[in-house]
Amino acid sequence: MNLLDEVNKVGYVSRSVPFKGTDLKEEILKLKKEKNAVILAHYYVDAEIQDLADFLGDSLALAQAAEKTDADMIVFCGVHFMGETAKILNPNKKVVIPDFNAGCSLADSAPKEEFAAFKAQYPEAVVVSYINCTADVKAMTDIICTSSNALKVVESIPADKQIIFAPDANLGRYVAKKTGRDLILWDGACIVHIDISLEKLKKVKEENPNALLIAHPECKEVILSQADFVGSTTALLNFVKDSDCQEFIVATEAGILHKMKESVPNKKIIPAPANEKNTCACSECPYMKMNTLEKLYNAMFYELPEIQVAEDVREPALKALKAMLEISK
Repeated sequence: MNLLDEVNKVGYVSRSVPFKGTDLKEEILKLKKEKNAVILAHYYVDAEIQDLADFLGDSLALAQAAEKTDADMIVFCGVHFMGETAKILNPNKKVVIPDFNAGCSLADSAPKEEFAAFKAQYPEAVVVSYINCTADVKAMTDIICTSSNALKVVESIPADKQIIFAPDANLGRYVAKKTGRDLILWDGACIVHIDISLEKLKKVKEENPNALLIAHPECKEVILSQADFVGSTTALLNFVKDSDCQEFIVATEAGILHKMKESVPNKKIIPAPANEKNTCACSECPYMKMNTLEKLYNAMFYELPEIQVAEDVREPALKALKAMLEISK
């Protein structure tokens, strides 16, 4: 089986790394220099990959970094739709990801055909899509948003316009409440954020009465209603850094805790617990955790798996992304 067939079958380069017994992190940095590559990583991937990244951030910051890079190859450590976003913005650059299997439950919740049929019911509506969607859905969108700028994006649309908001219904309900707009919501959700356990959270709050609860707007409304602060991943990080409080319960994917603890080592950072029983007693994205050092090395060495986006999809998706980036300057 040739390498491309192998990647198409299993989703990543499954071969052993060529340099056994050496420091894999050093080899990755060497490859980055040799190939004029840039490593973009989301806060939710493992700490060892976060520490290697040229740019670490949430979806908005990473989209902005992808738009500005002059690297020849973009290596995106996150999930599939993030790699697609980078390719939409950089059609002439090679974009690779460590594992094609690193999908997104939220993006998967809005299949192309079903979303097209939903959109057709509201022909006059402006479509605002959360960046956590596929390239096909982006291509059916007027303007993209992230959790960092969703309020600003919705408020930029004339008050007399209908707005479809997709695919995250929890974020949509939060935006509707904050802006007073009557949004037409697609019923999608992130498996990580909706799995945060209210019952277990109550116990954690009882055990840590001085801790502030901070939450990502993808969480259920019942969690958000109890939060002392609601914001994007970056906003949560900045709140922890800027607040005088010394203890925080963090209701989002646990990967952000690495950067929080690094930024405020003297503060107590507590992950909000998930319904699912796991060793970390936290909420983890199984797709983000598919990014490993070995897969990252192989993606850079073999330049596979490579993201491709058809031009008839890329062009309208780019227009929607550019509309967001213009607002976010």
